Amino acid sequence: MFEGFMVDAWIVGSIVALVAGVVGFFAVLRGSAFAAHALPNGAFAGAAAASLIGVNVLLGLVVFAVGGALGIGVLGRRGRHDVATALALVAMLGLGALFISLSAAYAPQVYSLLFGEILGIAANEVLPTAALGLACVLVCIIIYRPLMLSSVLPEVGSSRGISTFAIELVFLVVLAIATAMTVPVVGSLLIFTLMIGAPAAARSLTDRPLAAVVLSSGLALLIVWVSIAASFQTDYPVGFFVGTLSAGSYVLGRLFSGFRGRRRRYLHRLALDPSPGAPSSGGIC
Repeated sequence: MFEGFMVDAWIVGSIVALVAGVVGFFAVLRGSAFAAHALPNGAFAGAAAASLIGVNVLLGLVVFAVGGALGIGVLGRRGRHDVATALALVAMLGLGALFISLSAAYAPQVYSLLFGEILGIAANEVLPTAALGLACVLVCIIIYRPLMLSSVLPEVGSSRGISTFAIELVFLVVLAIATAMTVPVVGSLLIFTLMIGAPAAARSLTDRPLAAVVLSSGLALLIVWVSIAASFQTDYPVGFFVGTLSAGSYVLGRLFSGFRGRRRRYLHRLALDPSPGAPSSGGIC
């Protein structure tokens, strides 16, 4: 499991998980789950175009994903990108259908890019994936404070001179690169489960932003590691385990959040109106 081609799978899977955990947290916080779903599916057309002209598939994915992100950011209304996202997705899927029809040689790669093929990752794909992942994380670190403020309190951010449009555009580009680099690992149809499931679960488990980012990355890393091991042992696709575990982590996070909320409300009511047998909050006289 840790020899030969599997080494590259573990390395790339770990990189993808860490990036998905960091970028996915802000995607959840900003309500950009639809964009996280649409960009990799639309970028699928870029992979078809790259195969058609004979260049690296990852390059095609990134170019189309970034192009789609810029289109969403420029054409979308302030705070609402659902229509622009849907139109960008439709346009890129139309181009993808055209490119696939022009290249019969691309057909065998369709399944792996739709559902992921991490066990087939080539050694020459490790360095580009690591470079793109590092760039995504560094940008998130650099713009962390304005990105966090514009995500939680956009009006306050605007009053402090933060350009919400510029921050949104930069984040969409980061999201595009992050989703594009993860397509060869878990597939374009399942990447949003990794980028949304673990971060959403992390938000349910803690209210502290930095702790949530770390927890999100940790959960995504655990999901990918378990998925790789389970896929190697069972021959089932990695995407199946990634999707199932991501959804399961979110459900568990919501259950914990509900339990914590009920407990807080109970303690609050108890503090306001303690039972006769409960100790008084007035201290010891």
